Amino acid sequence: MSKPILDVHDKPAPLQFIALSFQHLFAMFGATILVPFLVDLPPSMALISSGLGTIAFLLITRFQVPAYLGSSFAFITPIIIAQTAGGPGAAMIGSFMAGCVYAVVALIIKKAGYRWLMRLLPPIVVGPVIIVIGLALAGTAVDMAMNETLANGSKEYNPLFLSAALVTLSVTVGFSIYAKKVFSLIPILMGIVAGYIYSMFVGLVNFDPVKEASWIANPEWLIPGVSYDIAVTPQLVFLMVPIAVVTLSEHIGHQLVLSKVIGRDLVKNPGLHRSILGDGVATIISSLIGGPPKTTYGENIGVLAITRVYSVYVVLGAAVVATLFGFSGKVTAMIQSIPTPVMGGVSILLFGIIASSGLRMLVDNNIDFGDKRNLVISSVILVLGIGGAYIKFGPVLEIHGMALSAFVGILLNVILPGRPSADEALESLEKIS
Repeated sequence: MSKPILDVHDKPAPLQFIALSFQHLFAMFGATILVPFLVDLPPSMALISSGLGTIAFLLITRFQVPAYLGSSFAFITPIIIAQTAGGPGAAMIGSFMAGCVYAVVALIIKKAGYRWLMRLLPPIVVGPVIIVIGLALAGTAVDMAMNETLANGSKEYNPLFLSAALVTLSVTVGFSIYAKKVFSLIPILMGIVAGYIYSMFVGLVNFDPVKEASWIANPEWLIPGVSYDIAVTPQLVFLMVPIAVVTLSEHIGHQLVLSKVIGRDLVKNPGLHRSILGDGVATIISSLIGGPPKTTYGENIGVLAITRVYSVYVVLGAAVVATLFGFSGKVTAMIQSIPTPVMGGVSILLFGIIASSGLRMLVDNNIDFGDKRNLVISSVILVLGIGGAYIKFGPVLEIHGMALSAFVGILLNVILPGRPSADEALESLEKIS
């Protein structure tokens, strides 16, 4: 490990502080605003909730874990299903419950350690579920890239839309492959910028809302009991809880990788229970104001690795700036003016990367598909999740595809003989990120 330029508790000089904070802001920006764009939530709340969630995370981890929390892609499909069934309020209630799952697991880990979680979530379960998370969104990405929504609600192929998507995708791929240092960590942002500029020239951008927006504006808050009625249903529980259990493995993987990057054992100090609790509290805060669930971002861990600046104060600065941006009407209007095919173009690569990371996890861990146990578990998870299977229990309870596949995968792993040891599962989690 190289010697850090700024260690975890070092304070940068004022100008250095601003520049380094904006690096982290740019690293998370593209992905964080994409999630609310896909699930029809206010982008201002995605920025505010990511900022407040990161601040809460830093406080809970005693300013020892330099991690930034942005919007989680794992919950996109469950949020869309929840919104369809019960409106934005249902999605927020489901997100709140997901955050509570993190809090409960954190408490159990503090008392009983985390080896039990490793055995519950080996690569043969987590890998296929991650593949499902990516591929279940493939149709959405392609539809955004190709089709224009007409006034009557129907879809129509639009070659201009496709051209904007291809420009966006090409630039994103180019930065992913050829860019160096920090620029290699912001391909999503650079792709969106390039696609936006192209869309301006071909007439796909409407600047009127940006011109009319004020610099300072009150965001679109979604407050429980005020903006919507609170109603917890079994369907919401089974929709969100299985996904929250699986995304815990992503969190643990990030903490293991981050520990290697900064040269500190974060699993022991401040403790995995604290970082998981911080992630859960960030998601709870987000759900109470109208933002999507939160997760630690690999892009920001990459910024730490490249710059060798591990200061929590830099991450805190990025969180404060993100929160302030959420209160800017101009910034929000600019985000909302991004054409749909631009977001579709970047989504094609991003959702594919999510699916590929699940495949990579299986490859890196030498999962033997000649083993009937592995073949059965992965096959069932993939078909149930991508196929959109669901189970109905009466008129009020449904368990949908992604959540159902995660639940069935965990169940099969528990009941079928030949489960891997906790140590084997722990080693695999480092390869998620």
